[in-house]
Amino acid sequence: MDKRVSLAKRAWLILLTVGPGIFCIGYTIGTGSVTSMATSGSKYGMQLLWVLALSCLFSWVLMEAYGRYAVVTGGTSIHSVKTKVRFGKPLSILMMVGVITGQWCCLSGLVGLSSHAIYEAVRLFIPALTPESYWAVLGIAVAILAVMYALLWIGRYSFFEQVLVVFVTLMGLAFIVSMFVVLPPPGEIAAGLIPRVPKVQGATLMIAAFVGTTMAAPTFVVRPLLMKGKGWTEGDLRHEQRDALISASFMFIISASIMVCATGALFHRGLTISKVLDMVHTLEPVAGKYAVGLFLVGTLSAGLSSIFPIAMVAPLLVADYRSGELQTRSSLFRVLAGVACLMGLIVPIFGSNPIYAQIATQVAQVFVLPLVIAVIAILVNRPTAMGRHRAGVLLNLGLLASFVFSCVMSYIALLEVIKLFRHGFA
Repeated sequence: MDKRVSLAKRAWLILLTVGPGIFCIGYTIGTGSVTSMATSGSKYGMQLLWVLALSCLFSWVLMEAYGRYAVVTGGTSIHSVKTKVRFGKPLSILMMVGVITGQWCCLSGLVGLSSHAIYEAVRLFIPALTPESYWAVLGIAVAILAVMYALLWIGRYSFFEQVLVVFVTLMGLAFIVSMFVVLPPPGEIAAGLIPRVPKVQGATLMIAAFVGTTMAAPTFVVRPLLMKGKGWTEGDLRHEQRDALISASFMFIISASIMVCATGALFHRGLTISKVLDMVHTLEPVAGKYAVGLFLVGTLSAGLSSIFPIAMVAPLLVADYRSGELQTRSSLFRVLAGVACLMGLIVPIFGSNPIYAQIATQVAQVFVLPLVIAVIAILVNRPTAMGRHRAGVLLNLGLLASFVFSCVMSYIALLEVIKLFRHGFA
């Protein structure tokens, strides 16, 4: 018994050593990611796994670049752009507004999906409840945000980190175990790594959503502030590098497991997702009620692990712009976090379909990526600031590839948005 307790304690300590990476997973894998991966798996099988792999690879490059700059110089992203880059003030404001707007829009979809997930979980064990209940879902949404805001009021980085470790661990275990219940043939999974675009309507929109949810701009922009909150300096460069690699690896493993679940449970049966947790109901005859409950735990943990850090985005970035310091107990932090929580009620109040709302907001987040990549490429190549830790050939090639990839994805997303706009007014 003592040995098992010791192993559990050791695992907990290892997770805490990659604290900033845990925040990155929280920002990246929420119910938005669950939605995109599950919808893709149900419609296209494993055919878009290569997009996920590329997105996680480039996310690793960007986390490493932002993290390296933070631990070597002690600088943060928004404040450094504002003070050290030409035309820095308008660029930093554009970055801040772009990230906050995208995340606040995303938050509303996350809350909608999470509240629906809880209601569906209750219905799973109490079938007498009605399939749809506007007031019950809205009440759950209000309760979720009230609890999140109460946790944010505490204002300690170490506490935030420990809460996220719990959510992310539950999410990862739930999705990975669920994957093995309906595992498709390994050859089919491997074939998904071959680049191709399914000749099906909506495939390019899904590709843009993948990039928006995996290469999430706040994951990188907030990272230096989290490094500062952790107290990491140049001597912790190896910790930073390990943190970035573990975070990107977990992103790929967890996101891929969701896609695999949808492929095994839905794609081969000709079923697709159009409502919240359609996959849960189709999983039930295959996996049983308790396995479905496990998937629901993963979905809910994904939502909570994202709501928490997303509500912190605006106050963190505004504080970064003003002083370059991590401030979690100020009045400004609490006011802006409260505004974010109110924004999270938009989708539940209007009763929008959170599946479509979530995919749309993930696509919108692609547009700020090229700017986020360009500014860090400038900062990590400054010899006066970075010294011997200045970006080398490999990191620069990775940043260049990331920039080109983000520009292509932004172009695709723009075409899809225009297409949706025209379709809406046709």
